[in-house]
Amino acid sequence: MEVEDVIRQHPAVQECAVFPVPSEHGEEEVMAAIVAKPDMTVDPVELTFFLAPRMAHFMLPRYLDLIADLPKTPTGKIQKYELRQRGVTATTWDREVAGIRPAR
Repeated sequence: MEVEDVIRQHPAVQECAVFPVPSEHGEEEVMAAIVAKPDMTVDPVELTFFLAPRMAHFMLPRYLDLIADLPKTPTGKIQKYELRQRGVTATTWDREVAGIRPAR
């Protein structure tokens, strides 16, 4: 919840969901699925540098998935289990692969 609260402070973010995904190192990594506000775009690099000074390094999402909408129940609750099942896809932005290393 804390990571989601910080991500939603970004002016281009409408809503988001944060969840763990498996890591090649055996531990889980932080991933965020993000929906931009209408007529806006979210740049993953800019968002990462926006978030870095606002949260602990271990909380900073490694993966960002920019999507059109989040899966929800009929009552509007985000279905994070669907996002976890989907996990990292070909369209997911990876901070490590991009070589982005914000200062700790």
